[in-house]
Amino acid sequence: MIARALRHYLLAVQFFTRLPVTGRLAEWVGFSEPALRASAAHFPGVGWLVGAIAVLAWQAMVMLLGGAVGTGAGMSAGAGMGSGADVLPAGVAAVAAVFSTAATVFVTGAFHEDGLADVADGLGGARDRDRALAIMKDSRLGTFGVLALVLAVAAKLSLLAALAGRDASAALAAIATAHVVSRFAPLVLIRTLDYVEAGTREAPLKAKPMASAISGRALAVAALWTLPALVVLGIAVGVPALAAMIVAGLLLTALLGRWFHRRLGGFTGDCLGATQQGVELLVYLGTCAAVMH
Repeated sequence: MIARALRHYLLAVQFFTRLPVTGRLAEWVGFSEPALRASAAHFPGVGWLVGAIAVLAWQAMVMLLGGAVGTGAGMSAGAGMGSGADVLPAGVAAVAAVFSTAATVFVTGAFHEDGLADVADGLGGARDRDRALAIMKDSRLGTFGVLALVLAVAAKLSLLAALAGRDASAALAAIATAHVVSRFAPLVLIRTLDYVEAGTREAPLKAKPMASAISGRALAVAALWTLPALVVLGIAVGVPALAAMIVAGLLLTALLGRWFHRRLGGFTGDCLGATQQGVELLVYLGTCAAVMH
């Protein structure tokens, strides 16, 4: 059972990152549509790997630039930490945010950012469902897609830099956990919506096994991957702030799901990527709001 779970995890890593799973390791992992479908349970686990790489890139820049940590006001005691939290100089925080974000883009191949851009182009540039889907399949990038990417990246960098300027430890906690939590949200859409090119969840398109309905057991496994991230985030921001962020994340996922259902009749892979990006930003925003108060 452990070996099978590890194979499914590595298959998810192979599918959603650029990290090499090749040679004999790839032969051991193998491939089948059922295995690819089962690997969805480990999406948040892939988030742990991406988050760890982002944290390493962040810390490397801090060390390279000699980002001597100062002492700031930190978070209030109600947020779970007292005053005197470690802070980074503004310039160091900004550079660390850029390279940390760049590391995640490199390791994932901008997989989710591409989904965000396609959704923005399709749903922003067309009212008709078929036209929107055609735009989303087009490899060319339109005005709405460019704006969505620029604003999303700018928001990430600004929030992370502002966060590190107030509490560097909270910034690292947000980076490590945002990639985990945000990869659970798309699974909720897979569970509750139809894949728009597959007809129904009961009769999925064979060429799209990743879009098939996720089982309750797989969703439970994904939740187990996500729970430690919520604990880490709760330590950083406090239980009340964490509870508010969980409610906000569920609400955002539900609103996006309703929007996709109303405009497209279900979801596409691009919709899943856009949802991941939205929840990732929400974690940064919520952590920043908790620290600032």
